[in-house]
Amino acid sequence: MARFSGKVALVTGSSNGIGRATAILFAKEGAQVTITGRNTQRLEETRQEILKAGVPEDHVLTVAADLASEDGQSELINSTIQKFGRLDILVNNAGTGFMDSQGRVGIDQDILDFDKTMQINMRSVIILIQKAKEHLIKTKGEIVNVSSIAAGPQAMLSFWESHKECLPCGKIAQPVDIANIIAFLADRNLSSYIVGQSIVADGGSTLIMGTQAHDLMAILTS
Repeated sequence: MARFSGKVALVTGSSNGIGRATAILFAKEGAQVTITGRNTQRLEETRQEILKAGVPEDHVLTVAADLASEDGQSELINSTIQKFGRLDILVNNAGTGFMDSQGRVGIDQDILDFDKTMQINMRSVIILIQKAKEHLIKTKGEIVNVSSIAAGPQAMLSFWESHKECLPCGKIAQPVDIANIIAFLADRNLSSYIVGQSIVADGGSTLIMGTQAHDLMAILTS
């Protein structure tokens, strides 16, 4: 029996990258999966990848929703419960970083632009957990929250490729590498004694402080 058989997983930001890889992995290992994002075309691509893996169509629910909207979050939870009848695993993966009109991020940008980032990266996570809590309590379920510093920018990938001192493991992570860690944390047969922890999966970068020794903004804007 697949390790997530009988489980229902909801993965936010599953239209590409880590979220897509996680949704595919959960589905391949037996879970019924809700995939969600704002881009319907990319969500359909995720759904097709799941179906190509031999997963039954009725094991996949696609919900196009804006996580910045409480109505969108309610729709996401309610649709999942209506379709599958339960929720066992919530993966809060969706995240973003907005640049302002001058290309600035973080504390250098206007507070309104900063607020938009926090709306997705922090507030939506808390509210979605609040809305999912009663269902997760019933199933003794799991929550995995995901964050990253620079998922995807080509300039960052190119930099890492030419600065191996930043990555002791010798390779750049692929989405499935992080998906495997998420699945490990959600599999309580393997990770039952890990509770409320922050797991750093960075190929050893912070161990030697390799990346942090460089100007990340200069890399991203080069």
